[in-house]
Amino acid sequence: MSTDSWPFLERLRRVIRAEQAGEDLRRYFGIGGPSVTASFTGRRFEHLAGGGDRPAFADAVTADDLIAMQTLSVTVPATTALELLEGELGGQLSELLRQVPNGRDMVEVDASDLAPGSAADAAWHLLRSRRGIGWVTAGKLLARKRPRLIPVYDQVVKCVLGRPRSFWLDLHAAVLADGCALHDELVALRRSAEVPETVSVLRVCDVALWMRHHGQHRKTDCDGLERPASTH
Repeated sequence: MSTDSWPFLERLRRVIRAEQAGEDLRRYFGIGGPSVTASFTGRRFEHLAGGGDRPAFADAVTADDLIAMQTLSVTVPATTALELLEGELGGQLSELLRQVPNGRDMVEVDASDLAPGSAADAAWHLLRSRRGIGWVTAGKLLARKRPRLIPVYDQVVKCVLGRPRSFWLDLHAAVLADGCALHDELVALRRSAEVPETVSVLRVCDVALWMRHHGQHRKTDCDGLERPASTH
């Protein structure tokens, strides 16, 4: 877990338990009838064209995956996209994806499946080695291929969570803590917000965090989510 003075798990819980979390989810996913405007293209990230983890294509990057990435405001450069679709890079990534559990929630796997040296970690580093793919883009592409296991992660979420050193492992520890209490809270939040069960628990977490902070994050003096007066 992070050594930040305001613990990682506490930051997560504060956002997930906030009254506005459910409304933020409904607004993002366009739930609630004609009075709600579905203005966030990211609501289609996991489900576009049947999803990146559908069995026939779970271990290969497709053009649908690259379009889905654009719903989260990232684009893979054309030369790298072609390598992923038709070149050696795509083959190398497929070999690694075949070793990454599919159809399992983060709470159901061991930390070793996400730790340095794992196939998931190797896939992330492989993508990062290509020009034009930063850590955000690499993570989002893997989240598209394994939405229940690998979380979407960007500068907004990084900021609101206190810039954790190892986001995957910190989040894994958090969802397992206290008898998987956080995982259960996220499932309950998804249900209460009437978000479809086909939306992964990790995506519910990401959207709640991002919606809570993305407006404030635009400020040049942003210092993350405002801390409570007492943290004990």
